[in-house]
Amino acid sequence: MTSYKAALVLAGLIGSFGAVIHGMLTQSHLVVPVRELSATRIRVPIQRLVMILLQFSTFNWFVGGLALIAAVCLSGQEARLAAGLLVGSSYLFAALGNLWATRGRHPGWIVYGAALGLILYGLTEPGA
Repeated sequence: MTSYKAALVLAGLIGSFGAVIHGMLTQSHLVVPVRELSATRIRVPIQRLVMILLQFSTFNWFVGGLALIAAVCLSGQEARLAAGLLVGSSYLFAALGNLWATRGRHPGWIVYGAALGLILYGLTEPGA
């Protein structure tokens, strides 16, 4: 495995593991408190929708990480490029949004920024 492919696999692992941690923290620090605060004011179907929306980024980052790993293991350069661009755009949005929203006081922007850097490196494999 070349260092470029290894970089994409590492970016996928960072993204997927980061998503799992993100999901647990989102559940305990956002979903549960929002559900408790809104229990008497918002109907149950809306509460469920809010929970799903709060966890959507978790799902997206997890599946994106798996897609990067699968593209390296199962496909050619075109698939790696497509997965890298799609997942990279998601990780870029996560990093910039996190940096802006927390003014840099949250490690998420660093984690997804590192994964994005690995994706960019992985997509520059010469001659592939």
